[in-house]
Amino acid sequence: MVRTAELHPGRRLSVWFQDEARFGQQGTTTRIGADRGRRATAVRQVEFEWVYLFGSVCPASGRTHGCLLPYVDTAAMNAYLADFSRNLSPEEHALLVLDRAGWHRSRSLAIPANVTLLYLPPYSPELNPAELLWWQARDKKLSNQVYETIPILEQAVGDAWLWLIENPAVLRSLCLFPWIESAISN
Repeated sequence: MVRTAELHPGRRLSVWFQDEARFGQQGTTTRIGADRGRRATAVRQVEFEWVYLFGSVCPASGRTHGCLLPYVDTAAMNAYLADFSRNLSPEEHALLVLDRAGWHRSRSLAIPANVTLLYLPPYSPELNPAELLWWQARDKKLSNQVYETIPILEQAVGDAWLWLIENPAVLRSLCLFPWIESAISN
């Protein structure tokens, strides 16, 4: 087995997990409290417009990278990978773990020289800690809201992302699964 260190001498390896999430005007309804004997109510929109947040997290360091894009396809993934690559330090090589979405495996995907892709097994979102970022954003910041326009939705999603990434220690506690910590330390 060839190790990444042998393929990329002089480079520090960092392990990242990547995913995308769709956030829309339909929003998310979550639990809300109400006084005893009163029915809890929450707003729910029915418009069908969305924005997509591409995000990566390095569980060991708590570092993140994110881009808000209007769609998800190979061109958007190429733009995300190029931006992700530019934000790595010159001596760093990233192992980017991601699911098997069609745009992740496209033949026209332009993979930067300082990034190696590793695909998770099919139908295994529980193995990707980046999935927890979306759950936190929806549950804590984006639920039970009305977004009248796409710019308002984009601002809310951007604010939720900034809230998520403001504390690397919280990200590590959320995303550094024991099996990841064990694999990284070996």
